[in-house]
Amino acid sequence: MSAKDNVAVNALFDLLESRYAMRVLWALKDGHPQTFRLLQDSVGGITPNTLNTRLKELRAASLVGHGDSGYSLTSGGTDLLKRMSDLGAFATKWTSAKAKKK
Repeated sequence: MSAKDNVAVNALFDLLESRYAMRVLWALKDGHPQTFRLLQDSVGGITPNTLNTRLKELRAASLVGHGDSGYSLTSGGTDLLKRMSDLGAFATKWTSAKAKKK
């Protein structure tokens, strides 16, 4: 991986490590737009201020968009979650292998 790639990956990880960022993305994964209030309920435990901050960051990163019906994933956000599903498959396999070694 090049230095430029490392910078890009680190920037993405910094965004996704923000509290509730992944939960906001995950709440929007079904493709149905959600209003602010519905999204707050879907994420659970997030304050309006924190949700507003995460949405601003995710919109600035072009992962979430906002339209007449509410917030939804952009094509980039959808692509990211598809790629994250590969990570989920790896994590399941990895956890299983670790359990067998014990």
